[in-house]
Amino acid sequence: MSQQIAAQQTGANTKTCLIVEDSEFDQERIKRIMNKSFQGVFVAVATTIEEAREHMARYQTSIILLDNHLPDGTGANFAMELAENPTFARIPIVMVSDWPTPFMFDKADSAGVIDVVNKSDFGARYIHNALNYSVKPKRVN
Repeated sequence: MSQQIAAQQTGANTKTCLIVEDSEFDQERIKRIMNKSFQGVFVAVATTIEEAREHMARYQTSIILLDNHLPDGTGANFAMELAENPTFARIPIVMVSDWPTPFMFDKADSAGVIDVVNKSDFGARYIHNALNYSVKPKRVN
């Protein structure tokens, strides 16, 4: 994860996009979309779920762009974990995956993920939708 990017955050009103993606190619592609369409949004990158947890423990996160296939687990399971944590349940998540499966869609839906999109179809509209979405916390019974 780029501590340098995260350390540059200037205030509580600054929006931060956390990209959780292990492919450098896909990281760069998503960062280009962010930089072109969303000035004033800091971008941090985590290559594993553990790095994402570390980032979120230290910095406020406004949106998460989450791959499903990561070296230390699945994004769908991580989304479920976040949905069950009151501190993180309101953060909008967009899953960006090479091969979205029905099982992944079901888990993502249960976790309150806003969109599940194929990487080849991913664009600024999904980020815009997530940044303007009011996530409702998951009910814990």
